[in-house]
Amino acid sequence: MAPKRVAESRVVTTNLVLPNDTNQLGNLLGGTMMHWIDVCAAIAAQRHSGHVCVTASVDDLVFHDPIKLGDVVTLTAFVTRAFHSSMEIGVTVGAVSTGGRQIARATSAFLTFVAIDEAGRTVAIPPLLPENDEEKLLFDQALVRRELRLKHRQS
Repeated sequence: MAPKRVAESRVVTTNLVLPNDTNQLGNLLGGTMMHWIDVCAAIAAQRHSGHVCVTASVDDLVFHDPIKLGDVVTLTAFVTRAFHSSMEIGVTVGAVSTGGRQIARATSAFLTFVAIDEAGRTVAIPPLLPENDEEKLLFDQALVRRELRLKHRQS
């Protein structure tokens, strides 16, 4: 199977924070953000693998700064490393308010997805080809995070 470049999996989505998306403080609900992150990451996983992908884990979901009602939220997701049938997806979230207030990194997360066939069995996926220093760093760090996830599962 030929390796794929990180850019081939990159997904950028944009959402407007509406009243139904917020809590009583006017901040974006964490659950809504998690939903947006999961969907964006799933698309990146599917682009890389060419298969339906299911969420296996979410870790390091960090809310850095609040996102407010009316903000425009941009999510960027891409594969950081591919294993046999699973892959890690990194997602970063930024926001811009109507008044121009910018949040460069409001939220970030790493998710693991598994590619499956029509019968729900795991399928092999292409390896990832990191091309620049940032991609190579994330690629190397993904292996460390995977080992921690597997160790945590065993305990």
